[in-house]
Amino acid sequence: MLLRYRRFRRNYLRPILLVLFFLFTIDAILLVRHRPNTYRANLNDIDRRSPSSPSGNTTVFIASVHRNTELIQRSAWNKAVLALVDYLGPENVHLSAVESGSQEGTKEALMDLKAALDERSASNTISLGLTVWEQLEEIDARPPPGSREPGWIWNVAESQFELRRIPYLAKVRNQAMEPLKQLQSEGRKFDKVLWLNDVVFDTEDIVTLFNTRDNNYAAACSMDYKVSPLYYDTFALRDDMGLKTISLYWPWFQSPTSRASAERNAPIRVKSCWNGIVAFDSAPFYANPPLEFRGIDDTLADLHLEGSECCLIHADNYLTSEKGVWLNPNVRVAYGVKAYYQVRTNRFPNPFWTVVGAWVNRLYSWHVGIQSRLENRVVRSRMEQWQLETPDGDLPRYEPGEACLINEMQIMWSNGWKHL
Repeated sequence: MLLRYRRFRRNYLRPILLVLFFLFTIDAILLVRHRPNTYRANLNDIDRRSPSSPSGNTTVFIASVHRNTELIQRSAWNKAVLALVDYLGPENVHLSAVESGSQEGTKEALMDLKAALDERSASNTISLGLTVWEQLEEIDARPPPGSREPGWIWNVAESQFELRRIPYLAKVRNQAMEPLKQLQSEGRKFDKVLWLNDVVFDTEDIVTLFNTRDNNYAAACSMDYKVSPLYYDTFALRDDMGLKTISLYWPWFQSPTSRASAERNAPIRVKSCWNGIVAFDSAPFYANPPLEFRGIDDTLADLHLEGSECCLIHADNYLTSEKGVWLNPNVRVAYGVKAYYQVRTNRFPNPFWTVVGAWVNRLYSWHVGIQSRLENRVVRSRMEQWQLETPDGDLPRYEPGEACLINEMQIMWSNGWKHL
């Protein structure tokens, strides 16, 4: 028996392994050779004018929300915002930042930023919200059993209502957008709405993002990272088929179309994205009624479903079907300085992670595809149940952001949030 195995290994196994190794080597070489270069806009050559403001520079309403972001603000964020304001021109920018529940020096860091903006005569609205103790009191101010208030969901295990996370976040984001209406009443309108997470970025990143598809988009997003080379925002990102990504590794996507664009470093058509920084065409925020952030209906969330407000905003945006939502893989931001300089290179990912990423996505594709179909079936069945339970006399229930929905329930909890 041992002799037969040795003959098999000598006559068949070794040649087979050598052929496989040769094919793998050729594949790896081709993958590395065909890595695309990153395009980043040259600030000296770029025309800052927007089609909607032909006589002047692009005007930008910058919005952000903050909680415990002092470290990133002190190390990079404040400086990057000020550099962007200087580039665009203080007269062309308004910054609206909302903070609440911070336990360190976020409030002070925002006030330092405000002072620097005031020195530049750049208009701004900095809203310092609840302390962490006041936020805990808000979470504990539960409606009595048997009642129903918007944004609360029943916790069967604890026999009490819990504050839903997504409607809470949507409310805070809408608060950050409120100055847009006031400024409009004063005669100021903006070409773009730029949302910034607590990420490291520079002015070239923003200009590159603005110029995605020659400025033709409903929204354009960066890619965000906490640890290179794994992208971060899985909650909001959906490919052009409305599917989650295969993995956190480049080239990410299940859809052949989205994946092919990622492999070329071309703008990627998606159903939804956020990923650290997102630029919107401002028109929908000036519509009547204006585009706003929201969560799914409480009665739908009762069925153990949830969807990110950062995904639903695209589903509600009337420009999405006309201009599309696009992910720009040339713009990579990060939640730390070290990670930022790892992903900012002209050739990303590096040769090793190019090969690993390609093979991870190939090997996981069937498993993730099955998993996605199963989860979509669960979501669809609960959606159908919700629609069948439409109260008599009401219009049929409808949720345009079905691609955003996941089999989760998220609530505000203690010093953060958790799943139910």
